[in-house]
Amino acid sequence: MKSEELAERIIDCAANIVRFVIGLEKTAIGRHIGGQLARSATSAGANYEEARGAESRADFIHKMQIVLKELRESLFIFQFEIDDAVC
Repeated sequence: MKSEELAERIIDCAANIVRFVIGLEKTAIGRHIGGQLARSATSAGANYEEARGAESRADFIHKMQIVLKELRESLFIFQFEIDDAVC
């Protein structure tokens, strides 16, 4: 997969998650979990853009590890919301 394709997929993913978060109930837990999900999903995209401009291979790998961590966090929170219907 090319860099531009991956960037577009990450942006699409973040946009879909933001739309999902907008639809959550406006309870205290819904706002908390939704905010956390929105932050981690959008952070993955921002960090991917940082990785694309990395100054070295080691810098690229480090930044991509951060992207992966943010995406894992987003997946956990999303599954938590869906599985437990807490929001």
